[in-house]
Amino acid sequence: MRAALALAARGLGRTAPNPAVGCVLVREGAVVGRGWTQPGGRPHAETEALLRAGDAARGATAYVSLEPCAHTGKTPPCAEALATAGIVRAVVAIEDPDPRVCGRGVARLRDAGIRVDVGACAAEASALNAGFFLRVAQGRPLVSLKLATSLDGRIATRSGDSRWITGEAARRRGHLLRATHDAVMVGTGTALADDPELTCRLPGLADRSPVRVVLDRTLRLPEAAKILAAKGVSTWIVAAAPGDAARKTALERGGAQVIDVPAVDGRLSLKDALRALGDRGITRLLVEGGSALAASLLEQDLVDRIYWFRSAAIVGGDGLAAAGSLEVERLADVKRFERVDVETLGADVLETYRRSG
Repeated sequence: MRAALALAARGLGRTAPNPAVGCVLVREGAVVGRGWTQPGGRPHAETEALLRAGDAARGATAYVSLEPCAHTGKTPPCAEALATAGIVRAVVAIEDPDPRVCGRGVARLRDAGIRVDVGACAAEASALNAGFFLRVAQGRPLVSLKLATSLDGRIATRSGDSRWITGEAARRRGHLLRATHDAVMVGTGTALADDPELTCRLPGLADRSPVRVVLDRTLRLPEAAKILAAKGVSTWIVAAAPGDAARKTALERGGAQVIDVPAVDGRLSLKDALRALGDRGITRLLVEGGSALAASLLEQDLVDRIYWFRSAAIVGGDGLAAAGSLEVERLADVKRFERVDVETLGADVLETYRRSG
């Protein structure tokens, strides 16, 4: 099953709105086929594994990281394909919460006389497709907040100088994060101050660049922004409705798609913005800045994971904090996260956290 999960992870950032699934077919102790969800969500992992296995699939055990689908969409149901291929057993990590599946795939296999075991590596499978599950349950993507700071949690000096707080190895790892997310988002302040491209610039992974999203309430992004000049990758601008029609036309002429969401007390509704991204198929969202946006997401309890890159440097209390004010009075009210991983990246460290509880 862990091999199936490793295969599934290859699809992260490329399969939305579908989940990333892996499948391994084993017969008489040997792997006879393996597959993972292909870009765009089709073909499915089971279809790929069966294609590679051919006739060797008959009598095999299928290890699948998510319940095989049971509905007909652009392709026939995977549960039906596995049954037709003649497998004798299916080991499924976790059931699919999609109402079109949700137990039906397992039932279809069992109706065909196939032994089905559910629950192997369930926690790992749930973590892998947490974005897909959140979109099904809440209509929004998994939100991962990326921070690159000094030891004392500063993202820039008091003058705003921020390049580069972390080293080259950490920056490469940040690009790899982009490659495993469906979209990357910044606020207007970061877009104007840094003029980022927000693409994946690792060798061989240029085609893994995610959708670029800018939260730009009043459409201040200039038409000459690098985020618009970089072709081949979609750019979405989330603005307050109703917006400036002329500015909207100009930005759309530059290649962006403007998404209107409500404003609350003069600020974009983050919950509506996330739902709008979910409606467009985004399951995994990486947020890269800045401090005001980080604070707003944290304040509204909308951060699911934190990727914290820390350098061995001290900036001081007059530097720009990673997150703006949360107006917390008591320690009992602070936001809590659970650390799940630590990586050493040259002189820097990456700590991964997930929502506590």
